[in-house]
Amino acid sequence: MKFLLAAINAKYIHSNPGVYSLRAFARTKIPWADIEIGEYTINHQMDLILQDIYRRKPDFIGFSCYIWNISYIMEIVRDVKKVLPEAEIWLGGPEVSYDAKKVLTREPDVRGIMRGEGELTFTELVRAYLQREKTSVPDGYTGESFRGQAKEETSGCAENTRMPENAEGENAHSDRLDLSQIPGITYRAANGEIEEHGPQRLLSLDEIPFYYDDMAGFENRIVYYESSRGCPFSCSYCLSSIDKTVRFRSLDLVFPELQFFLDHKVPQVKFVDRTFNCKREHTLGIWRYLVEHDNGITNFHFEVSADIFDEEELELIGKMRPGLIQLEIGVQSTNPDTIREIHRHMDLVKLKRAVDRVYDYRNTHQHLDLIAGLPYENYESFMRSFDDVYRMRPDQLQMGFLKVLKGSYMEEQVAAYDLKYRGIPPYEVLSTKWLPYSDVIRLKGVEDMVEVYYNSGQFPATMKLLEKRFQRPSEIFVNLAEYYEKNGLTGISHSRLARYEILYRFLEEDMREEERDHVTAAKVPETGQPSLADFRDSLMYDLYVRENIKSRPSFASDQSPYKKEVREFFMAEEESSQWLTDYAGFDSKQMAKMAHLEHMEDGTFVLFDYKNRDPLSGNARAVRFRYDWKGSRMVPAKPARI
Repeated sequence: MKFLLAAINAKYIHSNPGVYSLRAFARTKIPWADIEIGEYTINHQMDLILQDIYRRKPDFIGFSCYIWNISYIMEIVRDVKKVLPEAEIWLGGPEVSYDAKKVLTREPDVRGIMRGEGELTFTELVRAYLQREKTSVPDGYTGESFRGQAKEETSGCAENTRMPENAEGENAHSDRLDLSQIPGITYRAANGEIEEHGPQRLLSLDEIPFYYDDMAGFENRIVYYESSRGCPFSCSYCLSSIDKTVRFRSLDLVFPELQFFLDHKVPQVKFVDRTFNCKREHTLGIWRYLVEHDNGITNFHFEVSADIFDEEELELIGKMRPGLIQLEIGVQSTNPDTIREIHRHMDLVKLKRAVDRVYDYRNTHQHLDLIAGLPYENYESFMRSFDDVYRMRPDQLQMGFLKVLKGSYMEEQVAAYDLKYRGIPPYEVLSTKWLPYSDVIRLKGVEDMVEVYYNSGQFPATMKLLEKRFQRPSEIFVNLAEYYEKNGLTGISHSRLARYEILYRFLEEDMREEERDHVTAAKVPETGQPSLADFRDSLMYDLYVRENIKSRPSFASDQSPYKKEVREFFMAEEESSQWLTDYAGFDSKQMAKMAHLEHMEDGTFVLFDYKNRDPLSGNARAVRFRYDWKGSRMVPAKPARI
């Protein structure tokens, strides 16, 4: 009998650790079970997924269900049942765990649902199906050992979790599949009735085997790792808060597993722990190991609460290689009424102090999150939260919108908050008592601009100038969003170069309007503000610091008057390398193609060295020069505004 665990991920770079964990645990109890994994993405043609499942000829299919894939999965389920009518289809995951009976009532092709953590439940299902089929036990495994494993596995559970030795008992159904003693499932019995059993026991994380045998198939993909389950906090919008039983994997198991990733030089390992730093000894133990065994390549991602960092943890971060770790920090809101209402415990002062401290190290990428649509947060309140977080200088500022998840406390407060949300996944907020839909639309525009002009990391110099031009950080993105909407630019996939052109046209228009306003009001424009020429320089800087572009934007200055100076600079580097020390063996013409020297409107030159890049941003090393006309040579210079 063949069991297929199917995962449909959001992107190719993602993987589904859940299905790998289910298979690994089941194999420790029933090593002869034929369990396969099928991983796909929502970008796959549905027909190709269906073909792959059909060719595998599974008898049992378990789909892993989340808000981003549930609609996709249900379409596949209906088609799978048409081409494999005998296959038994089961669902699992958070999207089906909290209204399992409704799902089964709505989806007649689904046999059952595994609720909550699935390792033990799936293993017991595998055993039940094998017993129904009277699958012969391979050589080396006796019938006694088969039953003995079942008994051993269920020790510590309720007594009724032990599977019967056969399916002939009074509770057996007509199809001889006995599910009556398996906790944690909701299923369609042979008579068509829907039955639901109590919860499955929680496993110790030490009981779950390491499921990465090798790294084949994980090339160019994010590798996920779990060192704890559960969350100590009670945030009302989050499902992790339901399980307060925080369990940790023993460090003597964690260390060799981390070493496995280090030995294989995995590019990135993402910890799925909900609050990685909720246990100090656990956090310090893992981080010390990473510092001591750093391979110079692997990056480790952690979701943390920055306000509970202590001095020792912060000092340890300061000693890390740039890029060894990155931190995702959920702020969600800086409105104290909102924080209190969503049952979140956060000391904003301590959080900001920790984020600033890590920023000053310049060795760790920080990703800060905000959620729009929370209670007591109107448009202006959210914008204040945005400004507060922006001023913490995160490498990425993630604007998310409230998702009313099944089983969450937020779902219980729908009437109290006058909360309206989409009826289909991902159940995203449309309006609240405090935030009308018109403001949600405005915030969607801001979100798009933040992604393009801030989170992309493509405009670092220009963003600094924009911060000087606008009174509040949020005004930058509000005005950009309005410009995009007014000019029909929204919803279009613009090229990188086009984004620079659009930003420049936006600045041109904004400055013209400002000049008109000053004339009308008989006022003198404020001095010390960046000029349009300053912005042209910053935009050219941002363009070339990422890559040696071949096409130049329409606002780029003419470089032909400076060919002599550029040629002389690279000839000097060929003769005696002072700045391009990694270009040995290349002549001046080759250097000029591999690096770039741009003349700026402030009179300086900027050298972009693409062989030397910042380990966090990936930007080229940039050195500013001025041309000493008296000495006829380039000498270092400080930037004027960049």
